[in-house]
Amino acid sequence: MSKYNVTRRGALKTGAAAGAGLALPTIFTASSAHAFTNEPTGSTVTLGFNVPQSGPYADEGADELRAQQLAVEHLNGEGDGGMLNTFSSKALDGTGILGKKVTFVTGDTQTKSDAARAAAKSMIEKDGAVMINGGSSSGVAVAVQGLCQEAGIIFMAGLTHANDTTGKDRKANGFRHFFNAYMSGAALAPVLANAYGKERRAYHLTADYNWGWTQQESIQASTEALGWETVENVLTPLASTDFSSYIAPVLNSGADVLVLNHYGGNMVNSLTNAVQFGLRDKMVNGKQFEIVVPLYSELMAAGAGENIKGVLGSMNWNWQLTDEGSKAFVKSFGEKYGRPPSNSAHTCYAQVLLYADAVARAGSFAPCAVVEALEGFEFDGLGNGPTLYRAEDHQCFKDVLVVKGAENPTNEYDTLEVVEVTPRAQVEYPPNHPMFGGDEASLGECNDGA
Repeated sequence: MSKYNVTRRGALKTGAAAGAGLALPTIFTASSAHAFTNEPTGSTVTLGFNVPQSGPYADEGADELRAQQLAVEHLNGEGDGGMLNTFSSKALDGTGILGKKVTFVTGDTQTKSDAARAAAKSMIEKDGAVMINGGSSSGVAVAVQGLCQEAGIIFMAGLTHANDTTGKDRKANGFRHFFNAYMSGAALAPVLANAYGKERRAYHLTADYNWGWTQQESIQASTEALGWETVENVLTPLASTDFSSYIAPVLNSGADVLVLNHYGGNMVNSLTNAVQFGLRDKMVNGKQFEIVVPLYSELMAAGAGENIKGVLGSMNWNWQLTDEGSKAFVKSFGEKYGRPPSNSAHTCYAQVLLYADAVARAGSFAPCAVVEALEGFEFDGLGNGPTLYRAEDHQCFKDVLVVKGAENPTNEYDTLEVVEVTPRAQVEYPPNHPMFGGDEASLGECNDGA
């Protein structure tokens, strides 16, 4: 008998003691005295896809959901198999997961932590979801990851870029495939210094939540290490739609670079306002004024239109990559939806496959079995080249892309061009790095739940 059927690490809390008023039943479904939360006992297994279907990141959420549905089709042997054909692990064979057909339920995070927790809680309690995947906000990711840890469910994060997710808020039941703010800074800063020089004065506008804070901290540290000066950092509410009042002070600050630590609709609006104020046409300190967007997506670039031309940033993945895994995914996604996938779609698709593969390799849906299968797992064939799921913090390490807005796009999807593929070694850091919680950060124990 597998040790995962007889050993249970951690315990499911109930009532207010579980945090934030969370009240979950002690037992969801049990087929044995040592069952785990939502153990699949029939012919199907249910996954929970928790994405922003409304709110400022709804476009990202829609693309994530498309990719998640595609992943389910491929796991069940439908379609052309996509990246199952290129994945270095061959544990999945298109017959579902451990012979069970994969089904799914969805929730709307609304890009709000409370709403995201409520949606995930419902999928766990009412629908029997054995894994939660998705999200386009680090605040949401941290909140849902905490809930899944308490409930004894695996959380495969979607788009979450804050250092905190696999830093001070890391959890044993949570895993992140997407890169983080530190990696963006490490990849982007040398390119910025080469393109714009080492004597630059930067003004930051920063989304006022944990992603914005860690993104700003990371890009400031990496650019200052190369000689840049940070003039000002101004926090902006996530709900902002007009950034004119924040752009005006930049003109008199003496800064010659504006760093927009914004994402989704926030970035589209703030960049549009900056261009309307004529920032990109100005000379300051004898230099051409420049704008930087540390975290990019294709959907943001499309929304910003011509304003994005030549603006540098970073990405986790891009549909124009030519490795076999990327080409297979782009082909499958394009044939189904008539458009190339975004990098948020890619990471959610990859996370679903990585979870299913870990279950198959472990021979069990028990969370602690999945944790053991993913920790230290090295793989290839899912885009970005050879990748490691580091055991100490459950962060994926892989190559990072530096991109810029395409100067002469050939079609509506040709919005970004890859400037540099930054090797994995350049963006690696120790698990106890100060930006990731230092020596105090700990995964804790995995939790099988019921």
